Amino acid sequence: MPALIGPLAQVAVTFHDVPRALAWYRDVLGLPLVFETNGMAFFAMGDVRLMMTAPEKPEYDHPASVLYFKVAQIDEAYAALAARGATLEDTPHLVGKMGSTEIWMCFLRDPERHLIGITEERAGTSS
Repeated sequence: MPALIGPLAQVAVTFHDVPRALAWYRDVLGLPLVFETNGMAFFAMGDVRLMMTAPEKPEYDHPASVLYFKVAQIDEAYAALAARGATLEDTPHLVGKMGSTEIWMCFLRDPERHLIGITEERAGTSS
């Protein structure tokens, strides 16, 4: 059966302080700001946009899903995020293997305590 929808285009995350979140995602994570308008900000996350907005209704005021960002070298990314003042939850660690590939992750929090993961896929060691 052919797919009726295409790839993921945008993720919306609600914030109570959009300007503070904008500065953090730009200055700590280093995401490129695409544009901002009417209390919203849009960042490039590869082929997917991140939309920041205040919750429009009480039912939209809840923690976001976890955003996972790919990194080339998790240890270097971890050190850079720590140097930029990120609130880190743990250190890079092996979470699993997919065949000969190891999946490494660690987690941090944005200023409103949304959980963010960074992940590296690397060639596994023979055992």
